[in-house]
Amino acid sequence: MRAPELFSFPNPVNEKAARAVAGGVVVLAVVTLATQWFWLLIPLAYGFLARVLTGPTLSPLGQLATRVVAPRLGAPKPVPGPPKRFAQGMGAAITAAAVVTWFGFGLTVPTVVLLALLVVAATLESVFAICIGCRVFAALMRLGVVPESVCEQCNDIALRQPS
Repeated sequence: MRAPELFSFPNPVNEKAARAVAGGVVVLAVVTLATQWFWLLIPLAYGFLARVLTGPTLSPLGQLATRVVAPRLGAPKPVPGPPKRFAQGMGAAITAAAVVTWFGFGLTVPTVVLLALLVVAATLESVFAICIGCRVFAALMRLGVVPESVCEQCNDIALRQPS
């Protein structure tokens, strides 16, 4: 696989796979919170970074979701890729901050707060198909921060309702 192919993100994305990934994030984050095994932040942060850079290609959770879980949930439901990539970037930023607060400073409360935020966002995505990152992406498009050319098919993504 060549580098340009490796470092790409699918467009469109199967929403069922995205929701399955979010479900896996919820499970891993809740286990981390319940056990306070903060070393689990490392695979959680790696997964987000891998998905931002390569989509599901280098993400074990992404591979499980796209190859095993999503096909069992019926026909794919395509949605625009750029907002989902942005959402993965938000997850990467949150988990990176949690890694720094825990491993860099040994701070439990901020680490727990960041993980709780991640649980809320991932639960909304996995259970209700409400993608906070996608809504932020849409708002940034409306404000002109993200050019329309980045995602022409998602100019009105904030108006979409989960089915």
